[in-house]
Amino acid sequence: MTDTNQPPRRKTWSARRLTLLCSAAVLGSALVVGGPLGYGRFAGRAYAATPAPVTMNQPGQTGFADLVAKVKPAVISVRVRIDQGVESDGSQTDDQDNSPSMQGSPFEKFFRQFDNGPQGGMQRHQMVTGLGSGFFISADGYAVTNNHVVDHAKSVQVTTEDGTVYTAKVIGTDPKTDLALIKVEGKSDFAYVDFETATPRVGDWVVAVGNPYGLGGTVTAGIISAEGRAISSSPYDDYIQIDAPINKGNSGGPTFDTNGKVIGINTAIYSPSGGSVGIGFDIPASTVKMIVAQLKDKGAVTRSWLGVQVQPVTAGIAESLGMKKAEGALVDEAQSDTPAAKAGIEPGDVITAVNGTAIKDSRALAREISGLAPDSSAKLDILRKGEAKTITLTLAKMPDQLKKQAKADQQQGQTERGVPHLGLSVAPASEVAGAGSNGVVVTGIDPNGPAAQHGVQSGDVILDVGGKSVSSVDNLRQALSQAKTDGKHDVLMRVKTSDNTHFIAMPIG
Repeated sequence: MTDTNQPPRRKTWSARRLTLLCSAAVLGSALVVGGPLGYGRFAGRAYAATPAPVTMNQPGQTGFADLVAKVKPAVISVRVRIDQGVESDGSQTDDQDNSPSMQGSPFEKFFRQFDNGPQGGMQRHQMVTGLGSGFFISADGYAVTNNHVVDHAKSVQVTTEDGTVYTAKVIGTDPKTDLALIKVEGKSDFAYVDFETATPRVGDWVVAVGNPYGLGGTVTAGIISAEGRAISSSPYDDYIQIDAPINKGNSGGPTFDTNGKVIGINTAIYSPSGGSVGIGFDIPASTVKMIVAQLKDKGAVTRSWLGVQVQPVTAGIAESLGMKKAEGALVDEAQSDTPAAKAGIEPGDVITAVNGTAIKDSRALAREISGLAPDSSAKLDILRKGEAKTITLTLAKMPDQLKKQAKADQQQGQTERGVPHLGLSVAPASEVAGAGSNGVVVTGIDPNGPAAQHGVQSGDVILDVGGKSVSSVDNLRQALSQAKTDGKHDVLMRVKTSDNTHFIAMPIG
């Protein structure tokens, strides 16, 4: 597992199915395309029409017309311009396209038909227009959109409901949450909307407004399908899932509740085809408010840092630790000279709450800590070897980069012995160059054995087993034997890899 400022290891979504909703078009072309994550921002598929807006009735209410009339003037279309220079060597054939924005996309052949730029090694420039959505949050022209809509933009223009076009400037962006704050100057009476303060519920009606495929002012409706979704985009994933149809170009647009308050910002869809299948993801209003406040104040986001590598508590880990529920964030390592290390946080501790807020998993810990101010005090509830403790510490500012641990070099002729029932052989770390002085290095592994199946690789260093440090194969075997004697089905092993230190619940039979 990684530190709170690095994405945790977990199964990722298919790049062809998880789609950011920013659209793009080559100037002079009437078609708009959207970009699957794996293709780049300006690649994708084109569609003739967006799904028809849905009208759903509530008791005592006919459709959402009054709601839409109230909020729609605050929603804007966002257009960005990017000048892409492409070098050509003159050897391109009818089946090739060196354009970085279209290569490999389903629309590659279409754009080749209209690509008559100069050949023979000359620099070709392709003006690309990105399309997205946004909404005003103040009368003086502050508006919110997605970071991936305005990222690397040379210029930004917004179009209001009445068709008026304004030039906007980017105030600040936060790639980790995919949020951006922009500003339109010169007016102080823009229509704007507020964020909802109440927590949305699964099943609540929602209305989305945006600019799908460049068709500004499109309204769709549906319900909240789920909360707390993680789509492997960052360690702060906490998306609201909605089924109101949203498509490419809806990025940065708002989703409203029936009170006309913004409950989330449309950011991505899950789709095998590139179009809406009724699974969309919104950044929650609570996150947006916190990030936008910092962007407006400082132009950037400053996050707090605890200084731990953590991982989720699985059922196997919970059983090995004697926990009733698989909840909390398991500390793999407290990095040296960090708030966690100074406060005495130890490997094997399970952080269960921060300032009284329960921590469900490692993502929840990352979000909770990052939402606190640097140099502020935080109270952590932890579980250490079955005993509940409370630790108070002072948080630090998150460093720009974290140092990675060096990978242990394998050495021929070293003294090594096997642990057959785990499918690995080990040698003392002190005998392996670059491995340090603690633990045992995995020098060989059976690809079909239990250790390999749980992610252990050759070169990893096993630091402790069942809470006991190991420095030889005898230590390792004794710790495994003790776990069996204690009636354990799984034993907790702390393993150091080239990237991090983490725990593994290893079945011992």
